[in-house]
Amino acid sequence: MSAAPIRVAISGAGGRMGRMLVQACADEPGVALSAAVESPDSEYIGIDAGTLAGTGAVGVAIAPSVAECAGTFDVLVDFTRPAAGLSNLEACAKLGAKAVVGTTGFDAAQRIHIAELGKKMAVVLAPNMSVGVNLCFKLIDLAASVLGEEVDIEIIEAHHRHKVDAPSGTAVRMGEIVAAALGRDLAKTAVYGREGHTGERERETIGFETVRAGDIVGEHTVMFAGTGERVEIVHRASSRLNFARGALRAAIWLRGRDSGLYDMQDVLGLR
Repeated sequence: MSAAPIRVAISGAGGRMGRMLVQACADEPGVALSAAVESPDSEYIGIDAGTLAGTGAVGVAIAPSVAECAGTFDVLVDFTRPAAGLSNLEACAKLGAKAVVGTTGFDAAQRIHIAELGKKMAVVLAPNMSVGVNLCFKLIDLAASVLGEEVDIEIIEAHHRHKVDAPSGTAVRMGEIVAAALGRDLAKTAVYGREGHTGERERETIGFETVRAGDIVGEHTVMFAGTGERVEIVHRASSRLNFARGALRAAIWLRGRDSGLYDMQDVLGLR
């Protein structure tokens, strides 16, 4: 006998990712959309989440806070902003709920706080919920370990014009993976864009380039450039539905886990 669907709440339900998550819930038998949240001043408060997402009414009205949804959900899926995301996590900890967090842009202090919350509740925190991107993370670690100090490493990312953080959380994570594989300190070796007379490139640096334009969903390239050959690991997203599906996969994976801070590598068994 199959387990009952896990009850999912979506925060940021009025945004593009929130609406995509509502759509994905309709196609995923392992989850049941049971709550939806927006900021208290949102024009979407009280509107049916399914109606707003274009899937048809689902009987879930958008609420002004996670606290008001107490007892209605098992896992919160959060794609908001850092301050709101952290507040939502704190609310989940008080309610005894789990969380999947795809929000990016957390600073060091906020990430430490999330790690502390992970001692009380189960959290999947990942800068990118795409299965394909997380496979790329594994390949990047392998490439960096094999190619080592013989190549120059550059990370190029592109997103839509509305994205507010740069580089993307995914690009930063790619840089962290490279740095860890090579025993480098990313804070000391990262170079964010170049301009003017910069001198010759130093081998140990890890370069980042950022593009913000139009409606680009998300593109990431990690270039390992040596003398006479170049290896590139590329991921291009053409739909946000990939991120939504990955987030729901993480929500299902959290069933039976009471505490701990995890990422998509754990969810996909890539550790």
